Amino acid sequence: MSEHPWLSMAPFKVSVDQYRDYKRDGFLIVRGLVLPQHVAELKQYSEDLMYGRIQLEGVEPPVPGESTAEMEKRLLRVHMLHYVDELSERYLLYPRVLDVVEALTGPDVAALQTMLFFRAPGSDGQGWHQDSYYIPTFPDSLIGAWIAIDPAKEENGCMWMLRGSNTEPIYPPKNGGGHGDWNLDEIPRVGGVGGHSNSDDDPGNDLQPMVNRLESNKFCCEMEPGDVAFFGGHTLHRSYSNRTTDRMRRSFVSHYCNARSFTPWLDGNANQILARGNTTLGFSKPRFGTPCSAFDPKLSISDRGSVPNPELDRMLGLEF
Repeated sequence: MSEHPWLSMAPFKVSVDQYRDYKRDGFLIVRGLVLPQHVAELKQYSEDLMYGRIQLEGVEPPVPGESTAEMEKRLLRVHMLHYVDELSERYLLYPRVLDVVEALTGPDVAALQTMLFFRAPGSDGQGWHQDSYYIPTFPDSLIGAWIAIDPAKEENGCMWMLRGSNTEPIYPPKNGGGHGDWNLDEIPRVGGVGGHSNSDDDPGNDLQPMVNRLESNKFCCEMEPGDVAFFGGHTLHRSYSNRTTDRMRRSFVSHYCNARSFTPWLDGNANQILARGNTTLGFSKPRFGTPCSAFDPKLSISDRGSVPNPELDRMLGLEF
């Protein structure tokens, strides 16, 4: 049996300047972090899903007779593919991404979530939001990793970050689901920050006054394939619509936290993969065997391990 390709990958070292930039700005773009052959694999995978060459549980196949343009607009975001597919699990645990996460919020790292985004020409972006609103961790150590599969430019809907908004609190919801810093005096409650498809104006988003206050700090994250944007859970960010007629903007996005942070998200820590280091909390093994710390025989593996959990699968769902 051949060695898993991730085991021989040379580690990436985060510089002191990069560390300072992340702590100051709330985000960091690492250029060329994902190697070209791996970007090509992610691109091929996204096209196979988009055009129905592969079919996965929870992902609607194309309707017979659909045009290429219709197939490209069919999917907007597919959520938690690492629960049903080996390749998504493998890139959730991509060593060079974990090297950066370990330096910025580790050394113990739990892998929480995957999303594959498709932004076809003409499609809307996603409004301003903070990720810790959706995925709370205590202490708060959430970090996202946004891998560009296509060139991501202003015209086709690249990410925008609000530099310095990592010092903002998490604004709690007016009602319904969501998390926030309820214990702060007179903190505004917000609405209209949910969903994953919003107009560029996004008039119902109550985070807009916070964005307006930091308007000069808006940063356009133009990226090339293989560049990765890392951003904290408090950092306000968004994407705008793809205004082109012929350029996709696909990305593979994962979320992580320090493995010693407690999270109630999706039934708790016992369902999150221990990617690096150790923890006193529960954790899970990858379902498809991608190498990571969860397989270290010296660690106490959660009883849940990689055993299928139909109830959790039902809770997770798959969005498309």
